Amino acid sequence: MTKVNLNKNRSKRAWTPVTAVLMMSMLLAACGGNNGGNTAAESSGSSAASELKPYEVKLLWEGPAQKDVLAVEAKINEYLQPKINATVKISTLDWGQYDEKMPLLIASREPMDIVFTAQWNGYANNVSKGAFIPLNNPDGKYGDLIGQYGQEITSSLDPAFLEGSSVGGKIYGIPTNKEMAAQGGVLYRSDIAEELGLTEQLNNVKTVADLEPILQTVKEKKGAGFTPLFMSKTSNFNTHYMAQLDFLGDDTIDGAVRKDGEDTTVISRFEDPDYMAQIELTRKFFEAGLINKDAATTSVGDPLNSGNVFMTIASLKPGWAEEYATSVGLEGKVKQLELGPATVSTSETAGAMLAISSTSEDPARAMMVINLLHSDKYLINLINFGIEGEHYTKVSDNVIKSGPKSADYNPGVAWELGNQFLNYTFESENPDKWEQTKTFNASAHQSPALGFIFNVEPVKSQAAILINISKQYAAALETGSIDPVKAQEWYDKEKKNGLADILAEKQKQLDAFLAGK
Repeated sequence: MTKVNLNKNRSKRAWTPVTAVLMMSMLLAACGGNNGGNTAAESSGSSAASELKPYEVKLLWEGPAQKDVLAVEAKINEYLQPKINATVKISTLDWGQYDEKMPLLIASREPMDIVFTAQWNGYANNVSKGAFIPLNNPDGKYGDLIGQYGQEITSSLDPAFLEGSSVGGKIYGIPTNKEMAAQGGVLYRSDIAEELGLTEQLNNVKTVADLEPILQTVKEKKGAGFTPLFMSKTSNFNTHYMAQLDFLGDDTIDGAVRKDGEDTTVISRFEDPDYMAQIELTRKFFEAGLINKDAATTSVGDPLNSGNVFMTIASLKPGWAEEYATSVGLEGKVKQLELGPATVSTSETAGAMLAISSTSEDPARAMMVINLLHSDKYLINLINFGIEGEHYTKVSDNVIKSGPKSADYNPGVAWELGNQFLNYTFESENPDKWEQTKTFNASAHQSPALGFIFNVEPVKSQAAILINISKQYAAALETGSIDPVKAQEWYDKEKKNGLADILAEKQKQLDAFLAGK
């Protein structure tokens, strides 16, 4: 992995708050929603931008480093500077490294501005550590950043998204405008399925258990060195989108309700029969040699393009197989298979967000960039797909195909950033993908706790201990790497270290939330 440099010298930026507010309000009105044309609004924006001090916005997301990132950065900055007199510096942490590196960056007070975060990678816990600033607090130090500089966010984003990012009434992250539901399943190499005569059998799969004979056939026919089913510590049968558990805002802290039902009783993961059954089944697959042996430790993000993997677990939505295939250079060779109901919980509404770091020297400017990522079609497609004519070429106004240098900039993180409904689609994708996504959102079953995020502050000491205990067991158990009897050992340690306090506090807060609806 390329070493991420987040230690650039930072210039101190001092500016009068009243002047800044007036200028930024004028600027956002001028540039919000502009799709890149040279309009009168852009000229007005350029005039207002000249009154602002120059600022470099440091943007950190989860994904692989890209060879042409500096060229794309330069193009972004050429566009941004006339609008808000700011430039962007992009840094990345590779898949699987984010959860390990972010706590260190937060603890060391690393200078950052815009940071990717999610319910499933410690959002609520990081909020309790003061890692992110509140974005809608008119009486706080930073004011109502969303209200002042995020008008295009609130006008385009379903209110359920922002509700799902709220902790104690304050919003600390701006969710990506994308699918609001989740449906667990698998992606598989359709070309290999055809080669092995498995296509019809795959079409009849209804449950995870149905995969076993298919994976056995792959193992027998492809031989040693080939992985029938790829898992990782963050992608397995008990990952948040596969298990029907709503952990109430932070997957790293035990205590959940079933999101496919109506019961609002908070339980431990170990009290859920499906969770335990999946651990048993995964262990069976692992011992049969159907899962990669390094599942508990690997951080590989895109296994299907390795050439020696048949299937991997994924959070699905309409057209995800095609979107994924394009991102890894496997157009026409990947299909998806749904293995559970589509549900909506806070895990999904807060499943991809951009927060503003409490180390940011200019949170208002950071919010302006986030606002543009939700409203500016040119900018969001530039940051997601690179430079037209190089990394992609246009087939029509909103349809693109890979360009001659697509391998040099193809981050595959469109789901992390801004407004996906402004994104181009590739010619290999269904052109109605975004309409299908809206239908998918509307048809999914809603968790009875939708919109609630646990405020960990009252029990943060107990939560910190449980999170550390989880690190000792979760990855190994949930990938089948160790005997399921270890689940009892994990559960016992939780009970001895404050689990009852956390469950009671989660229940208390959830009951109050539901009573106030």
